Amino acid sequence: MTELGLSAYARDVAAEAEATADAEGTTTAEAFTRRVFEDLEEAGVASNTFSAYHMAHGHLVHGYGLGESGECLDLFVTEFVLDPMDSKLTKADTEKAFRRLLTFVRRCRDGLRHNIDQAFDVYDMCAAVEKTLTEVQRIRLFLLSNRVSTGALIPATEFDGLPVTHEVWDLARLHRHATSGSISEPIVVSFDPPLPCVSVPSDEPDHSVALAAIPGQRLAQLYGEYGPRLLELNVRSFLQARGAVNRGIRETLLNAPGRFLAYNNGLTTTASKVDFVYGPGGERTGISRVHGIQIVNGGQTTASLHYASTRDKVDLSQVTVQMKLTEVSPERLADIVPRISEYSNTQNRVTLVDFSSNHEYHVAVQRITRSLWTPVTDGSGQETHWFYERARGQYTDEVAKARTPARQRAFKKVNPTRQKFTKADLAKFVQSWHQLPFHVSRGAQKNFAVFMSRIELTPPLVDVRYCQRVIAMAILFKSVDRIAAAHLAGSYKSMITTYTTARLSLATDRRIDLDRIWREQRISPALEAAIDDLCPHVMNVVVTPREGNHVGEWAKKPACWDAVARLPWTVSRELEEELRKHPLDEQALAGEAGEDEGVADAAAQISAQEWYALERWAKETHNLEPSQRQLAQHVGRRVELGQGIPQQQAAQAIHIRREALTMGFTPEQ
Repeated sequence: MTELGLSAYARDVAAEAEATADAEGTTTAEAFTRRVFEDLEEAGVASNTFSAYHMAHGHLVHGYGLGESGECLDLFVTEFVLDPMDSKLTKADTEKAFRRLLTFVRRCRDGLRHNIDQAFDVYDMCAAVEKTLTEVQRIRLFLLSNRVSTGALIPATEFDGLPVTHEVWDLARLHRHATSGSISEPIVVSFDPPLPCVSVPSDEPDHSVALAAIPGQRLAQLYGEYGPRLLELNVRSFLQARGAVNRGIRETLLNAPGRFLAYNNGLTTTASKVDFVYGPGGERTGISRVHGIQIVNGGQTTASLHYASTRDKVDLSQVTVQMKLTEVSPERLADIVPRISEYSNTQNRVTLVDFSSNHEYHVAVQRITRSLWTPVTDGSGQETHWFYERARGQYTDEVAKARTPARQRAFKKVNPTRQKFTKADLAKFVQSWHQLPFHVSRGAQKNFAVFMSRIELTPPLVDVRYCQRVIAMAILFKSVDRIAAAHLAGSYKSMITTYTTARLSLATDRRIDLDRIWREQRISPALEAAIDDLCPHVMNVVVTPREGNHVGEWAKKPACWDAVARLPWTVSRELEEELRKHPLDEQALAGEAGEDEGVADAAAQISAQEWYALERWAKETHNLEPSQRQLAQHVGRRVELGQGIPQQQAAQAIHIRREALTMGFTPEQ
């Protein structure tokens, strides 16, 4: 890392925080905190993060997070300065920040929420921390800073018997993530004693294979420590114990743990480097350390072991899991690992969509947007690009390639930072437009996985018009986000934004003229006024949970969307006059099935038993509306009797089935 590169990055981070704070009427520290939250969520380091500032004598906190599995509580404190290169983040600074954060945890345990007005989002944070302390198994404290740390490590401690770890995300660490091209630092795992292994000779220079057996308890511990980061190259989320495969794993662990090795297909893993133990004859006899380990097949096995150990209190001492470990040269990871996953998976098939950066959809969006110039609307004559970052760090890499400051300024003039968007951003824009805000509210990784499953089921035609309309969705979403900030949405702004966008899409029947937004590169005054009117109504529903007591969890539920969808609100006359007469072509825009003859045939090709199974599943899980369950049963009956299915009913039924698949419905094979 060069000092020049780090200095330029520091200036960009500070400038972005200042611009965001100015636009949203917040502080630079909060703007910086939210930016880092996005990075941490995308990297799988943290999830369910919320910014909420509170300071009193002895404590300071800028946000919190509730781990995906409910076993970890994350607390964040931010240290932000406008001139980050003028001084270092010292050990004393670090210790003081963590001490104040732990004091906040202690005061939450002792009832701090009783001293805070319930109208403020800080109250929710204090209540969530107080409740979570009785449920979690560990606490992580994070210090987020735009200065460079002197490198002091803070040892782990305990709080009320819970292990407490400390993580410093300073300027250098953030810069490494922004420029590395990968979404997180490699995981390094040590085995003591070493794992006995059999190394298979290979004539290929770029990879080698070893076979080993890993203790189930050690594997469960690894998932508890690293979570979804172990599965980065396999972005599917663990589906609890709904599928037949997961139920089988759990039942074996509960009833016959000693037979797990015989029943389970084991893991397929990869690594960038493996440290072996050698025998007297120079042969490889054991594995002592694995660098950059990733599970490309067997994620459900790994997560099931962890949950069986922590939730069901299963003794895993008799459980062993077979593991095929492929050591791959770092420069060949992106090429070889997808093939390993595709060809080796025999449980729940992982397709190439899991390795999304190289998926043809994203390649096509990047290719088109790189040559797509925006209309000039401000009189400057300066055309620009919306820069699609297909792989992490592409924008920073392109800036670095410009080399001289003058060329870097020229690049940023044509590719302004405010017009950069990532794969996770794209998924957020499109999913909100398609009225799936509860998926967006579940975080970048989970929403992206659902988005890609929809793309894979019905691939859209990615052409110039498609990309223009996606960018229009981005402009619409960013406009809603700005208005939500003006309505003081606070730490719930991301949820308010996606729900407001979805409710607007529903109210207008997706007839908002995206082509006009693209041409003008902004939303119309009538549309802006409508959003300004709608936003507080949506906010009132989202921040008032009807199920549970935490806004973040409520926003993830389809019931929340149902409540927002039902709130009384009508489109103004001014906006109605500028809407399109008909919705945009959904098939071309986002992979939705059109109402043509093929839809009825597609619905008829699905067996009656599957439609009935879908209806039963929906009733058991409460994931669909009663009318949707009835439609599934009705279509199944028509298929069973050999009767034709009306096109409109078929289209609705196909859509319901797709949604059910993304929610965890598994058709019987």
